[in-house]
Amino acid sequence: MLHQAASVRKLNSSPAEEVGKSPGRLEPNARVGTTVSTIKAVKQPNAANTQRSQAAKSDEYYMLKGQVFAALVEAIDVSQLAKMDVIQAREAIGEIVTDIVTAKKIVMSIAEQDDLLRDISNDVLGYGPLEPLLARDDIADIMVNGADTVYIEVGGKVQRTDIHFRDNAQLLHICQRIVSQVGRRVDESSPICDARLADGSRVNVIAFPLAIDGPSLTIRKFKKDKLTLDQLVKFGAISPEGAEILQIIGRVRCNVLISGGTGSGKTTLLNCLTAFIEPAERVITCEDAAELQLQQPHVVRLETRPPNLEGEGEITMRDLVKNCLRMRPERIIVGEVRGSEAFDLLQAMNTGHDGSMGTLHSNSPREALSRLESMITMGGYTLPSKTIREMIVSSIDVIVQAARLRDGSRRITHITEVLGLEGDVVTTQDLFIYDFLGEDAQGNVIGQHRSTGVGRPRFWDRARYYGEEKRLAAALDAAEKAKS
Repeated sequence: MLHQAASVRKLNSSPAEEVGKSPGRLEPNARVGTTVSTIKAVKQPNAANTQRSQAAKSDEYYMLKGQVFAALVEAIDVSQLAKMDVIQAREAIGEIVTDIVTAKKIVMSIAEQDDLLRDISNDVLGYGPLEPLLARDDIADIMVNGADTVYIEVGGKVQRTDIHFRDNAQLLHICQRIVSQVGRRVDESSPICDARLADGSRVNVIAFPLAIDGPSLTIRKFKKDKLTLDQLVKFGAISPEGAEILQIIGRVRCNVLISGGTGSGKTTLLNCLTAFIEPAERVITCEDAAELQLQQPHVVRLETRPPNLEGEGEITMRDLVKNCLRMRPERIIVGEVRGSEAFDLLQAMNTGHDGSMGTLHSNSPREALSRLESMITMGGYTLPSKTIREMIVSSIDVIVQAARLRDGSRRITHITEVLGLEGDVVTTQDLFIYDFLGEDAQGNVIGQHRSTGVGRPRFWDRARYYGEEKRLAAALDAAEKAKS
């Protein structure tokens, strides 16, 4: 470790020269310095310990941290640090910080120095105070409302944490670091930005002057282990019979629209459905920020691009969807349908790209169809309403509705078929619905999934074509028995 620390020091630089004192060698004791094992403890931040220590951190701590950080910046050679892996870099930074603390004769306990080493390592190599939150797999959302206010969502419940940033400048610097990794920027000229982390977690940043009280950072985290339909059944999000129907829908190449509100689990559900795509199929995904986690070998991932400083070079979702048609796709998956790309997606679904999927924000299957029609109309298409509805019913086979309930749980509330037109009205039929029965003493919603008793869905012939007819019949029979 000592040679690693030496390799990242700037030439002709030593801790003594940085602070004007001779540090000598560090001896482990109860009040100053740390042992090698303590330095190595900063490799993997402990979320619980870090969060507990945040509450006790004072302005004096942050002032001290600023002094040590400034000395570290003067001493460190970033080009050498970049050549190391994360563990080696943390060890090297820990060694130099320890020397600086000793040279400055700063008195602190080993626990306090652990915090200092961890915080500074996170600032240099990671995302600062966010690191312990990002390391936790039980957090669904991280919401930063300025430097002093950080909320998280755990188990469907939003709670405030004791974590905060040194100031809004540090928060903005971390936001810049995040978005720069995907070639984007956030500043006064471009104060809104969508980006993603390396693990696919979705990031939104809105900065001054639009965010008045400091930069607002929202991170939608993804679990390290992808959820499956079996796990959704275990969590009560869908019944076993409903999950079987969804598997068949995915296998027989139905065109699926996943509808739901914010945080209802649309992307998670989309990931689950894509698990049943055949490995040999060529799949092209279009997203604003690439977050889908398809496991098939033949996947092309496309991502939109914002305009540059001159307002040029923007690549919209519609550009991506239109370009997909020239790439010989077998399935097209749109992360989120928001605008005029809805028309191009319907065109693709209706011209031989069966099994395509997309998500949109709405509160019911019927509302999803209305929103789809509105998006096409607002896109500048001067088509009669009936023509648009005919296109919708000939393109969309199934709508899957997801919802986040008032107790924070997530449920699939509808599996709905699009049947056709009666006059000017789109007709649908529900295959599965979720009945709300009340709530228990703890405020948890009580309900049950049930089949509506449809004996032969519209995609029956499609299931027979793909050899899934018997399986579909068995699933419908099981759903009827479960209902009774």
